[in-house]
Amino acid sequence: MAVLVNGSEIVLSGTVGNLYWDDSFDAADVILALARVGRDQDVTIRLNSGGGIATEGAAIHAALCAHRGRKTIIVEGVAASAASVIAMAGDERVMALGAVMMIHDPSGFTFGTVADHEIQIRALTSLASAMAGIYAERTGKTVDEIRAAMQAELWMSPDEAVAAGYADRVQGRTTDDTGESGETVVIDLGGDDGELGAEPTAFDFRLYQHPPERLVALADRRAWTNRARPTAAAPAVPPRQKETSMANDPAGSSPALPPNPSAALAAVVDKPIATTATTVSRADASEIATLCLEGGVPAMASTLLAEGASVEQAKARIGSAGEIKTLVALARRADPSIPEALATDMVAAGKTVEHARAALFDKLVATDEATAVSSHHVAQKAPAQAGPDAAKTNMRSQLERAGLVKKGA
Repeated sequence: MAVLVNGSEIVLSGTVGNLYWDDSFDAADVILALARVGRDQDVTIRLNSGGGIATEGAAIHAALCAHRGRKTIIVEGVAASAASVIAMAGDERVMALGAVMMIHDPSGFTFGTVADHEIQIRALTSLASAMAGIYAERTGKTVDEIRAAMQAELWMSPDEAVAAGYADRVQGRTTDDTGESGETVVIDLGGDDGELGAEPTAFDFRLYQHPPERLVALADRRAWTNRARPTAAAPAVPPRQKETSMANDPAGSSPALPPNPSAALAAVVDKPIATTATTVSRADASEIATLCLEGGVPAMASTLLAEGASVEQAKARIGSAGEIKTLVALARRADPSIPEALATDMVAAGKTVEHARAALFDKLVATDEATAVSSHHVAQKAPAQAGPDAAKTNMRSQLERAGLVKKGA
């Protein structure tokens, strides 16, 4: 998580969206950071990001807009692609000297039927229109003007961003008595690293159509890449459908991403994923991820998507996970030593409800056998039978009363 909270200041640095191989931040991180600052407190947000998941940027923009305190967003280094959407949430948008901002069209890669491509086209068109609406509201430009700029991939220096309405001022710029700004600092987007001010966050700027030469050279020298880093003995997973990106990727340039439930919900990721037409569709992937969240098992989304599960299969698995959580909760009432995380472990291990019920039953029987019960009362009748069979019988009756097992099962 590339989020730092220092008093009333929040630093957001890295890729927009929760990715495994990069420093990154997502909407949940930002919401938690705002909660730490205080719902009504003024906040300064220092932003340095080359972009990432488009809808995650929109979600962060919405979270910032909902914050009741005044928001000052300072772009340090770079706010490109999805990060530029975040910048638009500021009550005051400030460009640090040497920073750059970029807006462009979202992109995606689809492998499948004509219908699959048409769905992707509609998704990209809707997403681009939504982004354009955000930019248009803050700049005073028309949506058509914004769309033209997005299609051209517009890179802006601090002064250019202010002039175009994407920022309100340049950090450190003085204003004289006439209200006009002082000496202009010209930022050459094709110049040397020394003119950048704060160095942009690590990002593979080569993904974009028209990145400044300076950023491309910097990415080359730093060996910045947004591709997944291979790990030893990584399990093979079925390919998933490509989801829409805010970066313009050369076809086939990147390996498959690791499963990511946040990306599944966002339906917009940074890199293309090789797919076949028989894998989970975009609509099904989104529905499965939503079902997992609503079912209280968000971590299951990545597993289900990787397995290529259908929506019906996912519903059954999620339902089983809910039953397992209930069984563990009931068992913990009888034996608090049972770890609360046991339900999560069982679900992750793919245990069925029956497996979970049997394991919990054995655990509770063992606990019951180990518990010595003493009494100072004189028995008025023959003592109850002792031993494992008696313990199981006794425990079964208790579990039936608690609802952990079905009566007579």
